Amino acid sequence: MLCMEWLTLGTDSLLLPVMLLPLLGCVGIGLFVPSSDRKTLFSLSFGISMVTFVLSLFLWVTFDASSQHFQHVCVLPWFPMFYQTHMQIVLGVDGISVFFVLLTTFLIPFCILLGNQAITHSVKEYCMAFLLLEFCTLGVFCVLDVLLFYVFFESVLLPMFFIVGVFGSRERRIRAAYQFFLYTLIGSLLMLVAILVVSFECGTSDYQVLLSQSVSERKQLLLWFAFFCSFAVKVPMIPVHIWLPEAHVEAPTSGSVILAGVMLKLGTYGFLRFSIPLFPAGTVYFTPLMLLLSLIGIMYASATTVRQVDLKKIIAYSSVAHMGYVILGLFSLNMQGVEGSILLMISHGFVSSALFVCVGIVYDRFKTRLVGYYGGLVYVMPVYAVFFLLFTLGNLGLPGTMSFCGEFMVLLGTWQVNSFVCFLACSGMVLGGAYSLWLYNRVVFGHMKSYGMDTYCDVTRREFFILLPFAVCMIWLGIYPTVILEDMHCSVHMILENVHSLS
Repeated sequence: MLCMEWLTLGTDSLLLPVMLLPLLGCVGIGLFVPSSDRKTLFSLSFGISMVTFVLSLFLWVTFDASSQHFQHVCVLPWFPMFYQTHMQIVLGVDGISVFFVLLTTFLIPFCILLGNQAITHSVKEYCMAFLLLEFCTLGVFCVLDVLLFYVFFESVLLPMFFIVGVFGSRERRIRAAYQFFLYTLIGSLLMLVAILVVSFECGTSDYQVLLSQSVSERKQLLLWFAFFCSFAVKVPMIPVHIWLPEAHVEAPTSGSVILAGVMLKLGTYGFLRFSIPLFPAGTVYFTPLMLLLSLIGIMYASATTVRQVDLKKIIAYSSVAHMGYVILGLFSLNMQGVEGSILLMISHGFVSSALFVCVGIVYDRFKTRLVGYYGGLVYVMPVYAVFFLLFTLGNLGLPGTMSFCGEFMVLLGTWQVNSFVCFLACSGMVLGGAYSLWLYNRVVFGHMKSYGMDTYCDVTRREFFILLPFAVCMIWLGIYPTVILEDMHCSVHMILENVHSLS
């Protein structure tokens, strides 16, 4: 009876199959598909990820934008034999997390496609790693229990460590994998302590119950700082950003895509979901520090990007700068800034991922990522040059792209808080335009380099259909961002309620 009761919980929710399908696919591939059957492995894993994406679209289509409550809620106990202890797993999405679920399920199929030709060994492990990573990442965005959030938050490290360490392109990949793993794991230990403190004090780790609980202001400061130590490494913020360029440079193209597209959002999502609403007094107290760190991150990362010579490092450091804008918008603590930061996170997921795909395309042909070896690609790769231009303009925030909408709203929200901070933040936009256009000019225009002339080849049909959806989403959501904004209004308002009550 207990087993049947456990199985029937949450069957009216679309969220459970979206969550479980990648995990079941990972287990099924591991048990029943032979390692030598490369075609079946890629076809099956791609099919599973595409079905997951289609199912996640129904989460958005059926979403009620007028409700502040979590939707598609699914409740099930940890284990049937412990049902009487009321240890439950609660899943749900609101107007914020539903878009990160969509972003995750959108990117995973492309990651699997990118490995179809690039990955020549351990194909089964590659496909299983990405399906497991999808499951863990969806858990971060969907679980409504603080303790389980920590479990999923740290679980994403395991498949990502494997992806970087095994399928990386250079000899330093093992070092980069360990650096990534240890930085993020050690940074999260204080958050685990804080979660245990909150759970014992409030008697529960249920997120929805904790929203109505209150702790003393002094404890809030300590707990907020503990969460900050974890999320700041994951973002990453200056000065704990060193792991990111190394991980990007050593990871395969698909690893860089999922790292930039989704995993950098785990830290900013954590700030928005947990730090701001659960500890409003700590949020208000530490807001000046966060604005200062954001400004340092924007200006330092932008200036550092200009002097990089590795294509992946240029995009990696630009990601640090863009995450600085995201933090700036989150801690403006108003609707415009927070909604702009969410738009910017989603836009960065499209633009930065597409730029890494562009880098991977030329790396597959020339086997180098040093800018000095490139030049004049427009003459022999015109279609590639057009795509690269689109995503470069998206990266610098040209009007008509999604990044512009996000950055404009972030700066608008920041102006309401502190006009001087907003003015300094604009310097990053100038530097962003400088390094983006300078990179494009050096790679695409100028004289053709003799290096690798025998490998010049424009984008293939597979590469074209990988890049096209990124371009369509970037432009469509840049022209009509309301399709996202109208669904997140109520959820953002609910998160900011506790903070505004202290003002």
